[in-house]
Amino acid sequence: MFSITTDYKADQGDPQAALRAIAEAGFTHVHWCHHWNTDFVYHAAEVEQIGHWLKEYGLQLADVHGSEGKEKFWYSPKEYARLAGVELVKNRIDFAARLGGDAVVMHAYPPTQAPALAGFNAMIWTQLRKSLDELQPYAMDRGIRIALENLIDFAGVAACAVAMTAAADNFDLILQAYAHYPAEYIGFCYDSGHAILGYSRMDRLAPLLERLCVLHLHDNNGQADQHLLPFAGAVDWQQVATLIAHSPYTKPISYEVSIHNTGITDEQEFLQQAHSTGARFAEMVTAQRRG
Repeated sequence: MFSITTDYKADQGDPQAALRAIAEAGFTHVHWCHHWNTDFVYHAAEVEQIGHWLKEYGLQLADVHGSEGKEKFWYSPKEYARLAGVELVKNRIDFAARLGGDAVVMHAYPPTQAPALAGFNAMIWTQLRKSLDELQPYAMDRGIRIALENLIDFAGVAACAVAMTAAADNFDLILQAYAHYPAEYIGFCYDSGHAILGYSRMDRLAPLLERLCVLHLHDNNGQADQHLLPFAGAVDWQQVATLIAHSPYTKPISYEVSIHNTGITDEQEFLQQAHSTGARFAEMVTAQRRG
């Protein structure tokens, strides 16, 4: 059983064709990633229709990529925008709970080196804590975990053209959330591509993996967030297999890959390759667990 992101080709618009193609390629689960970077709100009729499609194609929802929002930003320094962002996260929590998922992935960025955003650094934890406090009973009542994803300061590194350092990732912010909230509420989404951008952060991941509940597996060249198929870039997949095998993760192995940087133009061929490389890596995890 393997899972793939629904936005492997497009992240907006009618998802039916993508769901059909995913099922035909042999995947059993999906990571819902449509509208992850928008203010889009799913209404009941849309959720119901997506549920019908999942059932029709024999797919199960593994988890959901929540939207950080554009104007409805979930830890905005502007209180009205933060409150709207919390409502947007609740919308994705309801989506996951209604369709059988167990986690919503959220972005919590590290302090930024981008000069235009530097004034926000001191407010990140204060605003994030407000939102996490407000979301905790809502999420836990519905059996949904918030999975914080490992990120780097994309904007700061690009704006300042500086080398990435430990300060440019959000590991300390995630650990701070771990210290304040139970594992039943705050989990971890491991993104294999983000972990090697600029340099490898794999050695620092161990403390985060104790709450691993969502996977964003993909490859890149170490310099750009390309979302390539496994084994196409610089990720050490044997190391990743070992980390997952020794974590509490038990769900289907899940891939957040995209067709756009692969050089593959045929959608069916891309999905077939995604399934075959996914199966190869999943067997590596299984071998580690047996060993």
